[in-house]
Amino acid sequence: MAPTSRIAIFPGSFDPLTNGHVDVIARCVRLFDRVVVAILHNPEKRALFSLDDRLAILREETAAHSNVEVDTFEGLLVDYARSRQATAIVRGLRSVTDFDYEMHMALMNRHLNAAIETVFLMPAEQFTYVSSRLVKEIAALGGSLKGLVPASVETRLARRRSAAMSRSV
Repeated sequence: MAPTSRIAIFPGSFDPLTNGHVDVIARCVRLFDRVVVAILHNPEKRALFSLDDRLAILREETAAHSNVEVDTFEGLLVDYARSRQATAIVRGLRSVTDFDYEMHMALMNRHLNAAIETVFLMPAEQFTYVSSRLVKEIAALGGSLKGLVPASVETRLARRRSAAMSRSV
């Protein structure tokens, strides 16, 4: 009998994708047979990048990993994980504050589906202060994003800022 594949879901908005996200994905591919990076589609939330842009960015940034798939989902994460036959949900933790929030989510997910485990991974130390929210603020104010986001994201954000500045002149 062949062993069951260990499939993990790494969910998030990835708006924008940061080097912390990329680092957690790289850690996931060493631990699981298959990793589904799942972008939450939340029409109620105004995203910086469209869903299609985020799909393209993530596919570009994960292309070197043959065991990574990029997908989108709506609704309950545990329902999506079940539909993908996942055994784990991976969440990145940067701080105690993240842990407090994520622990509550993990316990609720366990309540909803005890067959799916939550695995917490810490990014490399140099990414513990990087968040999509801070990246958006820095980008909006024209600050340097070097080392915070992949080059493709940095280029897209610079183009957006340049276009916005052109419109305001």
